[in-house]
Amino acid sequence: MDDVDARTGGAAARVFAPGDPDFVADPYPGYAELRARGAVHFYEPTNQWLVPRHADVSALLRDRRLGRSYQHRFRHEDFGRVAPPPEHEPFHVLNDHGMLDLEPPDHTRIRRLVSKAFTPRTVEGLRPYVERLAGELADGLVERGGGDLLTEVAEPLPVAVIAQMLGIPEADRPLLRPWSADICGMYELNPPPETARRAVTASLEFSAYLRGLIAERRADPGDDLVSGLIAAHDGEERLTEQEMVSTCVLLLNAGHEATVNATVNGWWALFRHPEQLAALRADRGLLSTAVEELMRFDTPLQLFERWVLEDVEIGGVVVPRGAEVALLFGSANRDGEVFADPDRLDLARADNPHISFSAGIHYCLGAPLARLELAASLGALLDRAPGLDLAEEPVRKGFVIRGLEGLRVTV
Repeated sequence: MDDVDARTGGAAARVFAPGDPDFVADPYPGYAELRARGAVHFYEPTNQWLVPRHADVSALLRDRRLGRSYQHRFRHEDFGRVAPPPEHEPFHVLNDHGMLDLEPPDHTRIRRLVSKAFTPRTVEGLRPYVERLAGELADGLVERGGGDLLTEVAEPLPVAVIAQMLGIPEADRPLLRPWSADICGMYELNPPPETARRAVTASLEFSAYLRGLIAERRADPGDDLVSGLIAAHDGEERLTEQEMVSTCVLLLNAGHEATVNATVNGWWALFRHPEQLAALRADRGLLSTAVEELMRFDTPLQLFERWVLEDVEIGGVVVPRGAEVALLFGSANRDGEVFADPDRLDLARADNPHISFSAGIHYCLGAPLARLELAASLGALLDRAPGLDLAEEPVRKGFVIRGLEGLRVTV
């Protein structure tokens, strides 16, 4: 690829088509062509620079010349941007106060405080609950003779776990998944107006609910994560109420969207690779590496956006300040320069530096919990439904957040 191709988006326009159902169903051949043609490609429809190679994605995630936001240093007009429409403000207030979209020093402060309440000990303490619930959900699927793995196993587990951590009463938990799904719709490329409307409504409703819950915990603290966030402090520093609300929403959205989609993507991959599924059924010792490989093979978060705060050179092409880069996690995780035979599902793969949980300061705080949930769910289904099989071909949903409309199975 030459500089002209990079700047005009010639390669990207031909092979990167997130609006095309065929591309969404299987973007990996297109990614391979992007990697072969160069390190960076300008994609005019979204005005972004696509970065497909593992080495570049990994390096840029750690490069402080890029940021999830630019507003800590620049105004919108400095970057040739306009402020979001006023009617979208509730979504952006909620989103912009979460760790995922903050940069130092605010990111550093909030992550340090949240880490005090979200410790490895907290996660490990959830293990009995996670494993018991995974078993109960698998048993229910078997008793019903099969069903939709998405709605009957993949969704209920992480939603219940996050709700348990936050101390959300069981009667209120059915509210969480619809709120999360509506908010996460805004993370797709060029979301339509109706998606934005639903995200704003969900942001208002979810925020109001959490403010009420925070008020209850201030008056009557418990041993849940909301009480922990209220109590967390470092010297005189504490989380503001908005930061607590945004943190809770982020933990729910990131914590369960990834696990839900990794579960169904993983089982769909196993059904398409019966020899690997048979190997896993025969050897539970593969469970740990299987979780990592399934996260790599069909990555639940395909794309992670960052802003260029200072000119940066990628593969000989200077990407200017003010540009937005789209780091293609799904492509990086299939890079043959890093992974041997990258398009092969290998549940025993030992050398697996996938970046499905990101890297750098925005590395996923909930990665240990996600791994625990995925292993528990996978193990429970293997044990309780040894004949689990696909009932019908699933339909893909989303591109940035990669999942399925459903996954109907028989037992």
